[in-house]
Amino acid sequence: MTRFLPPLLLAVLLLAVWELACRLLHVPPWFLPPPSAVAAALIERAPLLAASAAATFWMALQALLVAALLGGGLALAVSLSRPAEQAVRPLAVALQVTPVVAIAPLVMIWAGLDHADRAVVALAATVAFFPLFSGVLTGLKSADPDLERLFDLYGAAPVQRLIRLRLPAALPFVLEGLRVAAGLAVIGAVVAEFVSGSGATQGLAWRLLEAGNRLRTADMLAALACLMVMGLLLNAVVGLLERAVRRSLS
Repeated sequence: MTRFLPPLLLAVLLLAVWELACRLLHVPPWFLPPPSAVAAALIERAPLLAASAAATFWMALQALLVAALLGGGLALAVSLSRPAEQAVRPLAVALQVTPVVAIAPLVMIWAGLDHADRAVVALAATVAFFPLFSGVLTGLKSADPDLERLFDLYGAAPVQRLIRLRLPAALPFVLEGLRVAAGLAVIGAVVAEFVSGSGATQGLAWRLLEAGNRLRTADMLAALACLMVMGLLLNAVVGLLERAVRRSLS
């Protein structure tokens, strides 16, 4: 309770100030509705928002799994060869700095308009790829130098060194990269759905576009609230996984 009470009190205070400001200043509802109107929209559109949140969450989860497999697998492969790492790292950085909105139309063409969900997953995985690749690769290079020399002394094979020394040392970096990538996967899924401009996925981004076109600001804020809660839950799940792994290793 001592951990969650301060942010809860702050959230309640901010909501109260928001409600009072909207009522005292007579702010137009289409410009900024009070929290009570947002809560009413949440209740009224709960089934639709829940279905859209589930769709966005599923696409973000798929993107996170794809990014973990590709980013982690590629980092493991190139960590065994210095020339391979020098060749791959600039390409990974180039992929990271390329805006997702710039490659979204191309990915939509490749995936096909009938498979917009595949395009969203691919774009979200692209956003989440680099933190996992960089985290795994940095972690694999963070092993104790004295232990590295000990493995050299005993003539350990590269695979033995990877499994018995570098993977355990990389675990904290992997978990931190997974935490960052989880948030980016949600962001990437929403941005990709915005850019795709297709309602086929029926995710939260589509609900935001739909409400914005109709100037239903309360519905937009309700969808944003669902999106924030979903991101917090995904981050909490990754945090629980991290603590469970740390306890099992301690």
